[in-house]
Amino acid sequence: MLEVDGVIVVTTETIPGYRIKEIKGVASGGAVMATHIGRDIIASLRNLIGGEVKEYTELMNKAREEAFKRMVQSAKAMGANAVIGFRFATTAIAAQMAEIYAYGTAVVVEKVEEK
Repeated sequence: MLEVDGVIVVTTETIPGYRIKEIKGVASGGAVMATHIGRDIIASLRNLIGGEVKEYTELMNKAREEAFKRMVQSAKAMGANAVIGFRFATTAIAAQMAEIYAYGTAVVVEKVEEK
């Protein structure tokens, strides 16, 4: 369980200790990232010797962070305080571009009182 900006985000369909009061809808956020010639040259050189292409890893990490942040903002705009069933998806848009998409179900939850 992760809480970001007052919104609980989980990959599961339920949140232990919470009850779903209302489903608001799909919260989503996307980011399209493009490479640049400098990164491509370095990545090509790394491809010759093998190993992780750190330049692309950093680029994709930034894209995931931005997509995640936008999904949380989308949930908050709907009045949700949690996102369940959170997932990432990615797709190539063009030769040098990729989209990272974050999505889940925006819900309003309340803490369940333990007896």
